[in-house]
Amino acid sequence: MRQYIIRRILLIIPTMIGVTMVVSLLTQLLPGDFIDVMLADHIGSGEDKEAFRAKLEDQLGWNDPWIVQYGNWLWQLVQGDLGTSFIGGFQTVNEELRTRIPVTLELGVLSMIVGIAIALPVGIVSAVRQDSFVDYIMRGGAILALSIPGFWLAVLTIRIIFPELGLPSLPLVYSDPTENLAENLRHMYVPAIVLGIGLAGPVMRLTRGEMLEVLRQDYVRTARAKGLQEKSVIIRHAMRNALIPVLTLIGLQASILVGGSVIMESIFTLPGIGLRMITALSDRDIPVVMGIMVLVALVVIIANLLVDIAYSLVDPRIRYN
Repeated sequence: MRQYIIRRILLIIPTMIGVTMVVSLLTQLLPGDFIDVMLADHIGSGEDKEAFRAKLEDQLGWNDPWIVQYGNWLWQLVQGDLGTSFIGGFQTVNEELRTRIPVTLELGVLSMIVGIAIALPVGIVSAVRQDSFVDYIMRGGAILALSIPGFWLAVLTIRIIFPELGLPSLPLVYSDPTENLAENLRHMYVPAIVLGIGLAGPVMRLTRGEMLEVLRQDYVRTARAKGLQEKSVIIRHAMRNALIPVLTLIGLQASILVGGSVIMESIFTLPGIGLRMITALSDRDIPVVMGIMVLVALVVIIANLLVDIAYSLVDPRIRYN
């Protein structure tokens, strides 16, 4: 197991290089750059603007070939420096991410808790009571959760639920949970529920399908024939084996949660990395875009590694060599 984990950690290096190279190449294809954004408000003749552009491009090293630019950025990354933002007082990307990561991380963790808390019990009960009225209701709810766009549900929530519950009006003012936990949760629980519902739909359907498959196995029939209580059969024998594919899906949802946070943070005006990604793309703030993509790639890689480790905890028969 230890060797497997070490190998997976070492594989992070080529994976990150591949991801960052692709993202860097794609940023080269974006129309315009941040200098165009700056020149839009620059007053002066065309010659002044061209001189201004030439000076900045030389300072930033944009006249170098792409591979040289990427190599310089990668060398900075190895030293722990993600670069400097072009917009907003030239703040370092490290500082920007340091203040925004807790917001997105909290939203993602709360959303996953909500999604799992809904999906697992509903999926298990739906499988145990297959083709009953309860099963039909729960399956319909899962299909509804899969079908409803997250942004539409978020807008509907703001228009209808916010006034009814007396929630604060937009834009939300994010409160640090270490300073005021109650106020923080008051602002975060609605977007977390909206994002968690989107996660719950596919997890619930997969949980139900895997539970139905496991409940038909011979060892489950044997456990029942021995006279074990139905609760023990479901929890100790069926559920643990059914959870293995579900854990895989939950691990893959980590990237979806990060992507979904872009929408939720934009709608609910939460100062996380999702909202910053949108402003960085509109301003062609490439260092910020690259820094956020490095972070997202790390989250997905680590989430999948944790899921693989969880396999052996759920099913002790699984061993990695």
